[in-house]
Amino acid sequence: MQPILPAPSLGDLFGVFGRIGLLSFGGPAAQISLMHRELVEKRQWLDEEQFLGALSFCMMLPGPEAMQLATYAGWRLRGTPGGLIAGLLFVLPGAAVIALLGAVYIGFGDLPGVRAGFLGVQAAIVAVVIQALLRLSRRVLRNRRAALVALGAFAGLFSGLLPFPVVVIAAGCLGFALGRDPATKRDAGPLPGWRRTLPVVLGWAALWAAPLVLLALLDAGFLLTLGLFFSKLAIVGFGGAYAVLAYMVQAVVTEHQWLTTHQMMDALGLAETTPGPLILVTQFVGQIAGHGAGGAGMAALAGLITLWCTFVPCFLWIFTGAPYVEAVLRHPRLTGALALISAAIVGVIASLGLWFALHVLFGETRSGPWGTLPVFDSFEPAQAALVLLGAALLFLLRLPLVATLAATALSAILWAAF
Repeated sequence: MQPILPAPSLGDLFGVFGRIGLLSFGGPAAQISLMHRELVEKRQWLDEEQFLGALSFCMMLPGPEAMQLATYAGWRLRGTPGGLIAGLLFVLPGAAVIALLGAVYIGFGDLPGVRAGFLGVQAAIVAVVIQALLRLSRRVLRNRRAALVALGAFAGLFSGLLPFPVVVIAAGCLGFALGRDPATKRDAGPLPGWRRTLPVVLGWAALWAAPLVLLALLDAGFLLTLGLFFSKLAIVGFGGAYAVLAYMVQAVVTEHQWLTTHQMMDALGLAETTPGPLILVTQFVGQIAGHGAGGAGMAALAGLITLWCTFVPCFLWIFTGAPYVEAVLRHPRLTGALALISAAIVGVIASLGLWFALHVLFGETRSGPWGTLPVFDSFEPAQAALVLLGAALLFLLRLPLVATLAATALSAILWAAF
């Protein structure tokens, strides 16, 4: 085990996590690798076992695992102030960029050249989701039980028979009831009492609820509905942004009709190009929904409410659970629940990937008894070529994500122009 150096100062923490926040492009895998290099390899603030244990714990929680890992690392090094510095610096640079891009999108998103560029980004996103699906499948589908849960989650979600929260809760309950993940060999240790963390829970829960209570008192119908929706998403949002998107698409496009299908797909494309957690896609969704409900001022307020209800819960989960990480990771029923939730998330992401692919490759789709079906006469050869280009750049040439998105966007613009 490598020697662990003395805890850094808050100033050192600010500098390092500020750098991580500005450079955290490329999704959770790239962000976690960047943190590992900065915190374990370069500065030796954490050792390998501490880092991997923290990552495993963060994967058990709803919300963005990379942001929560940063928050936990900051807490471990400098307590609550360190956790706040690390978590906020991981989010705020990307949030500022998303706010700017959202404003540009609202003002110029319908221009032909801009529209063509977004179509190219959408094509690349199909390949990006497939890549995420393959990575997660290799990690979590370790036995027949997990594969069956993934298949059931895909069928239930894509057909519309089961909503996303039910899929996640059912998988977790099944894993907990079965007792342990078959690959888990550790014995359970006692879970510490919660008495000392009760003030933390109540304080962060009150902070989370405060703007929602204010909106209810002001009778701000749209903003309150938006805040409640993203609060619910923060509770059931296991599996990262791609899994959350499957639920968000269903609710935002079909139920609330805040965004169109193409706007939802553009949202993910923009979030992929910015630093910070991919779940910042929720901020963009809030901005566009707010603009439709009441113009630029409402868009700004909706973006802030969405950010609050997405990320304040992350601090609640981390500051509540951080003292108990080692005990939780030894508990076989909890690791069993995590294993089957992760398996279900594979099915959720597969459902999202198929939904994206159908809407990118076909100009028209229709609802069938088993989910969204394509209208085959509306097949788009140019979009199919862009999907293949994105897949070749990602899988064969192994280009970085931002470079792949830029290449497919430029190709689409040139195709539309000539």
